[in-house]
Amino acid sequence: EKRAKLIEMAKKYDFFVASDEAYQLLNFEPSGVKPMFYHDDPENPKVFSIGTFSKLIGPGTKVGWVHAHEKLLKPLTSIGWIDSGNNPVIFSSMNLLHFMESGALAKHIEMVSKDLGERAKLICKKIRDVGLEVREPKGGYFVWVQSKGKMTGRSGEAMAINKDKFQDFMRLCFCWLTRAQLEEGIEYLRQ
Repeated sequence: EKRAKLIEMAKKYDFFVASDEAYQLLNFEPSGVKPMFYHDDPENPKVFSIGTFSKLIGPGTKVGWVHAHEKLLKPLTSIGWIDSGNNPVIFSSMNLLHFMESGALAKHIEMVSKDLGERAKLICKKIRDVGLEVREPKGGYFVWVQSKGKMTGRSGEAMAINKDKFQDFMRLCFCWLTRAQLEEGIEYLRQ
């Protein structure tokens, strides 16, 4: 598995892994995928799994979390704004605590994941209908589409280290447009 290989490399070359898991909980079907730190060695930890409520609830929710083994988390408590209680999102954090404890967050994630899954199916079908290849997502907000000339949205080049590798791909967001807008936008790509 790629995750295990990356952790082995982190141990061998002594570097840390910051695993961006912002979309980890937005699955269209059960994935069984655990945060990367679950694969880490508690005796020689190298992984910080980082999540955010801004992708689960909304962009203004500037609260996130870090999963890691205690040896990595303990030093974080001495960061000034964590230790002092002057965290700028205390009010938001307390609201989120109540949201989670009430069970409303789990219901929200279930509802959003179902809606996003339906949107993903719709946009993938429309993309295939106009003759393009799409990589059907299993979660998140985006589909990757191989272009055949016309482009819309962001080029995959912006998301890649090797800039020459994904310039003919589009990364299309399906989460905030209406279904009618998604259909209209994909129709633009018809050759």
